[in-house]
Amino acid sequence: MAIETVPFTQAGYDRLQAQLENLKFVEKPQVIEEIAEARGHGDLKENAEYHAAREKQGIIEARIRELEDQLTRGVVITNDGDQDNNRVRFGAKVHLEEEESGEERIYQIVGDLEADIKNHSISISSPLAKALLGKKIDDLVQVRLPKGEFEYVVTGIQYP
Repeated sequence: MAIETVPFTQAGYDRLQAQLENLKFVEKPQVIEEIAEARGHGDLKENAEYHAAREKQGIIEARIRELEDQLTRGVVITNDGDQDNNRVRFGAKVHLEEEESGEERIYQIVGDLEADIKNHSISISSPLAKALLGKKIDDLVQVRLPKGEFEYVVTGIQYP
C-alpha cells in the first residue's frame, strides 16, 4: 500500500510545523497542568473544570496526531531555477483579470491543506487552479465555477 503524499509550499509546511510545536510544547503542557489543578478540587464526577480540561486535552491530542500525519506525508514542492517561470505551476501567485468585469484578482496555488480563499490561496485540486496550470501571461482561461462560467486573462505570474 503506497502512502499518499500531501503537497505543500514551504510556507504552508512551516506554518503547520509551527502549529504542531505550539500544540506539543505550549498547549499540551498547559492542559496537563489544568487537569492536575482540577483534580485537586475533589470529586471528579461533578467537576466541570476537570471534564472541560480532559475534553480540551482530547482535542489537542487529536490535532497533534492529524498534524504529524500530514507533515509525515508532506512533500514541499519548490520552484527552483530549472523550471519555466513563465508558466503557472504549483506555488505560483497568478494575477488574473476577469474578462467581463475587468476586475483583477491574485491567487496563489497551494496544497489542499493550505487553501484559504480569504487569503487568496486556492487548492491545486480546485477547478480554477486546474484551469490555470500550464498557462502563460496573456493566455485566456475559461473555467466553470459554482457561480457560473468565467473567463480570465493571466496578467502576471510570480514565484516566492
